[in-house]
Amino acid sequence: MTHSFTRFAGLAAGTLLLAGPALAAGMLTGAGGKTLYVFDKDTGGMSACYDACATNWPPYLGKTGDAMKTGWTLVPRKDGAMQWAYDGKPLYYFAGDKKAGEKAGDGRNGVWHVVND
Repeated sequence: MTHSFTRFAGLAAGTLLLAGPALAAGMLTGAGGKTLYVFDKDTGGMSACYDACATNWPPYLGKTGDAMKTGWTLVPRKDGAMQWAYDGKPLYYFAGDKKAGEKAGDGRNGVWHVVND
């Protein structure tokens, strides 16, 4: 299952903060052009990925006061950090993606998905 957002939302994401999310090859990317993912086990806008999971799937962190466009929010993690979410879904990187544009985590265990435009 691939999570898709409208072309408008994707274009809006690409025009956010300079160091913020952008679109690369139709995928939403974070810092350094790294691919962003969502996790099917997250519920109610809260992350279910901690400990070893968060080592393999680092959360896309932000801080209170950071500004983003419509649809973007910061959600609290149980460790006190704040994690970016889009459309209520917390966002993650995959530790196995070493370079910008890689998407080796897409479809992992049937629960991790690239965020496409």
